[in-house]
Amino acid sequence: MANLRFLRGYNDAVVLGLARSGAVTRVELADRSGLTPQAVSKVVSRLIGDGLLVESGTRNVGVGKPRTLLKLVADSRLALGAQVERDELRVVLTDLAGTVLDRAVAPLPRDFDPPTFVEELNRLVDGLRSERLLGVGIGFVGPLDHRTGVVHYPTGLSAWHDVPLRALAEQRLGLPVVLDKDTNTAVVAEAWRRGEQLRDAVLVLVGTGLGIGMLLDGRVHRGVRTNAGEYGHTTLQLDGPPCVCGRSGCIEALHNLAAARGDLVEATSIVGVAVADLVQLLDIDHVVLAGRAVLAEPSAYLDGVRARLPKDEWLPVDVSITPLGDDVVAAGAAMLVLSEFYGRPR
Repeated sequence: MANLRFLRGYNDAVVLGLARSGAVTRVELADRSGLTPQAVSKVVSRLIGDGLLVESGTRNVGVGKPRTLLKLVADSRLALGAQVERDELRVVLTDLAGTVLDRAVAPLPRDFDPPTFVEELNRLVDGLRSERLLGVGIGFVGPLDHRTGVVHYPTGLSAWHDVPLRALAEQRLGLPVVLDKDTNTAVVAEAWRRGEQLRDAVLVLVGTGLGIGMLLDGRVHRGVRTNAGEYGHTTLQLDGPPCVCGRSGCIEALHNLAAARGDLVEATSIVGVAVADLVQLLDIDHVVLAGRAVLAEPSAYLDGVRARLPKDEWLPVDVSITPLGDDVVAAGAAMLVLSEFYGRPR
């Protein structure tokens, strides 16, 4: 019986995931899912009964009776996602389609500690809380362990040494919590938005820090200890300036110093060199730029990155700015919650 219960849940997730892409018929669901028409019929009845699907009009398909269309009830379940910068907390509310419905933003004090953060998170969550909530996703600065929900020594936050943030947040909020690096949640948001067309990509997040989220063969690459993406703390200049991580000449330190003195050409060139190295290393074909620095000067960062990429015609790389703007990390954190609901964890 346990196996049957698992299978029913899996089938529900498959059908619901297909309905997320648009209105579909039962026949189309069977064709695209590989399930039998009888199994699809049972799943659809169950999902309609749970308020997740609704019959919505008909479609004529050749000769015969028109087929009934099924549509996702996007607002039947909701998710919250949070972005934690070193000076700001942003929380967004999304529906089952990943659409941002509402948001709340609050400043965070310099070098804030875990109790301060959890209380501020609870305050913002309470303002957006709904009985339809599935849970809360948190995109936090790394390093951290996605599996255990523990934050490990994030640069610039001295009070966050081995903090079990997921457990603390779940206890305070009374909701399921998923924790991941901010760069990973951002690339999840882009993967949701673009679907199968985005399979091998990096998202470069330039905010108070600099890091990357990697999508390799359609899946988020987190590494053995779920700590991949700390690219801002790789050395670009051996005799360079000290970095907050304790090393010298890091990409993040070089970029932030150039940006602080108003040298936008140098700052964007540094990001361009770093991205070009990633393209050569990973053989990716999409680069997405995000973060407050990028959003403040989008054209400059696009030009700076494109100017440094390989010019080989057989190695085209698409470079773009995320259209999700300031919400990309928080929205992606909510989409992590939704991914688990759909049975397709990222």
